[in-house]
Amino acid sequence: MNDTRPTVTVRSDPARNAYLALLDDGTEAGGAYFRRHDGVVTFTHTEVSPELEGQGVGSALARGALDDVRSLGEKIVPRCPFIKAYVDEHPEYQDLLA
Repeated sequence: MNDTRPTVTVRSDPARNAYLALLDDGTEAGGAYFRRHDGVVTFTHTEVSPELEGQGVGSALARGALDDVRSLGEKIVPRCPFIKAYVDEHPEYQDLLA
C-alpha cells in the first residue's frame, strides 16, 4: 500500500478568484474559491479532484490559502464548510475570522 502523499503547492489565481492546489507536475488538484472585498476574503467553495481526496490535498490547500490571506493582512469569512471545519480544527487560524 502506498501511503505517500502528493506534494502540493498553493498558488493564488486572482483571475479565477481561487487558490489552486498544484502537484509537482503542474496538475491542478483542486481549488478554494472566494470573493475578496475590502480586505475580507469570503471562501465560498473548495474542491479536490476525486482521485486525490483523502490524501491531504484539501488540507494543504486550506493551509496555503489561509497563510496567504494572513500575509496580506486580510480577514476571512468561511462560508465553505471545508474551510470552516479547517479553521475550527486549527486554532492558529482563528485570528483570521472577520
